[in-house]
Amino acid sequence: MRRMEGKVALATGSASGIGRATALAFAEQGAKVGVADLDVEGGLETVRLIQHRGGEAVFVPADVARAVEVEAMANEVVKTFGRLDYAFNNAGIVGTPSSTVECVEENWDRVIGVDLKGIFLCMKYEIPFMLKQGYGSIVNSASVVGLIGIRRNISYVAAKHGVVGLTRAAALEYAGTGIRINAVCPGYVRTPILLLDAMPEMERHYLSAEPMGRLGRPEEIAEAVVWLCSDAASFVTGHMMSVDGGLVAR
Repeated sequence: MRRMEGKVALATGSASGIGRATALAFAEQGAKVGVADLDVEGGLETVRLIQHRGGEAVFVPADVARAVEVEAMANEVVKTFGRLDYAFNNAGIVGTPSSTVECVEENWDRVIGVDLKGIFLCMKYEIPFMLKQGYGSIVNSASVVGLIGIRRNISYVAAKHGVVGLTRAAALEYAGTGIRINAVCPGYVRTPILLLDAMPEMERHYLSAEPMGRLGRPEEIAEAVVWLCSDAASFVTGHMMSVDGGLVAR
């Protein structure tokens, strides 16, 4: 049984990696999917993959750091499919790894703008549609580094900690409205953003940090997102779900 039949989902940053895997997972559960990304070619490929499997999807280009584009993105998905039931706010960047002293202002502003402000803007323009319906579920993409600290990526750690706080605050604000808001906190996942093929030494570092001795797969994060969105998680809100192979249990 497909548990999202007749529903509509939006996934940002879904041209590849975790976002694409989640868009496909939404579609497999019967949802119509809004695919949003700055990468037009990758976004259209995600749509093609969904359609090839018999699903419905539309691509909407959007820079989540720009309010006008985020508003247009949400409006376009609702215009196309008539409603918005689920949102996976996943678009993000790592930026340039650096210490506090070395981090340049431009890098800080861009990472915070995409990874934190982008989540805020997505919720700002998604929630009004859900309020009209009296129903909705949002999952924000945080990270294990939103729960713990790591060295030499100060802007990314700050942004992801901000996502955790933002998610908790919004979850409390809308807990009585039929809208649930949670976050996933992936560990090290084999995605293009890690550039593993170009940096094999980094893969060894990530593997050594994971108690399970392997990297996660995008599909494993997607399963968690779909569960949090679904009615199976109907009493879950304000939750930061680690999907990390035990990394933060250390």
